[in-house]
Amino acid sequence: MKRLDFLLLTFILIVSFLLRLYKINIPLADFHSWRQVDTAAVARNFVKDGFDLFHPKYDDLSNVQSGKDNPQGYRMVEFPIYNALFAYFYKTFPIFSLEVWGRLVSIFFSLIIIAIIYYLVLKEVNRLSAFFSAFIYAVFPFFVFFSRVVLPETTALGFIMPSIFFLYLFSRKYSILDTLYYILSLLCSIIALLIKPTVIFYSIPLFYLFSIKLKKKTLKNPFFYLYFLISLIPLILWRLYIKNYPQGIPVSEWLLTSVNTASGLQKIFFRPAFFRWIFFERINNLILGGYLTVFFILGIISKQKRFFFFSLLLSSIFYLLIFQGGNVQHEYYQTLILPTLAIFTGIGINFLFEKKSVIYHLLSIILALALFVLSWSFSFYQIKNYYSYSTNLVQMAKIINSLTDKEDKVVTDRQGDTTLLYLSERRGAPSIYKDPEELKKLGYKYLVTDNLEMIGRMETSFKPVVFSNDKFSIFAL
Repeated sequence: MKRLDFLLLTFILIVSFLLRLYKINIPLADFHSWRQVDTAAVARNFVKDGFDLFHPKYDDLSNVQSGKDNPQGYRMVEFPIYNALFAYFYKTFPIFSLEVWGRLVSIFFSLIIIAIIYYLVLKEVNRLSAFFSAFIYAVFPFFVFFSRVVLPETTALGFIMPSIFFLYLFSRKYSILDTLYYILSLLCSIIALLIKPTVIFYSIPLFYLFSIKLKKKTLKNPFFYLYFLISLIPLILWRLYIKNYPQGIPVSEWLLTSVNTASGLQKIFFRPAFFRWIFFERINNLILGGYLTVFFILGIISKQKRFFFFSLLLSSIFYLLIFQGGNVQHEYYQTLILPTLAIFTGIGINFLFEKKSVIYHLLSIILALALFVLSWSFSFYQIKNYYSYSTNLVQMAKIINSLTDKEDKVVTDRQGDTTLLYLSERRGAPSIYKDPEELKKLGYKYLVTDNLEMIGRMETSFKPVVFSNDKFSIFAL
């Protein structure tokens, strides 16, 4: 990389960082808060109870997520490296709130992703493609929002991309640093898989890089097999370990084939609705803002041979097609394909500038700028609401917090959404999953509801009202 590349990359990283600071200190009640607060609750319990990474706990004590009562509140999903990271920073440097530290950690890893995208595209294509690829990841609204949420996806990407980067260096030519590159790539791969197992799809570009280095001897080389075996062993051990805590493992089989709707689980596996939601509504409209899709397609059909990037594209396609339910149900699932989208779109923009005519270049600049601005605007129009949150919910949480003790278990009538529990700093149940009398026997002390039918039922059963207004009521069980 030359001095100009460092200047361009520094500019992109500064812009990226500043954009991700937008509303960084708002309550953890924005888009997908139900998933974010579960992640943050694990970190908060690390701060309160100690860093026991093998027994992560959150606020939900019910059977809503796993189908089994979870009185200890175990949260047995990803190995809690991300949660422990921002919990540690909060405990060591309490100048920011826990939630802000969670967002800052995500932002930090997003900057690593951007830098690696720039480097790889620079080496494989050219500077212009590298600039636009990194710039798209830096400034487009969907990329920005999901690079600063309290979720583990960006941190996992922030480790798998360095894993690819170091193996890329390993594959370029023989060097005295080959062993170091191999080990660093392996370590990053291990951590990435523990943080988010779905990054396993990035094994495709890793496999390709081995084939570049070892050529026909790839399948005969023990270090090839050793790399993937060692990468998987910690993940396999963690998955075997958490089977001892089935009450803390959310039901997840539906993520492959189905979506949750008001009428229950609906199959979407290879149905037309899947392709419409993912490729038109999400990738085309929401992520790329409509017009930028033209450049993404141009990047794919461009004549320049970039088999390495096509291995990334293949990994993204496999990920989308295997986790069809999860990708349709949750927008944050698309975080893992964002590097691929940014890279091919950046290459597609460069496609406009391949001819040397001055007039052609001028027209290309005008066209690229117009489509870029329009796409950004259309995407932002949809994404801006992701930063919104209910002030009523925050106010409800403050009232619950002031009228109950820290050790009181609370039931919130939120259909499984744990946001109110987290904001209230209380543990309990995020839905009325059993009869109030049974909940009382299980040790729940208060029931919070804004449902008029439930309020009438509680009043009929002569439950004492602790608090009531036109928004909600708190009953003592």
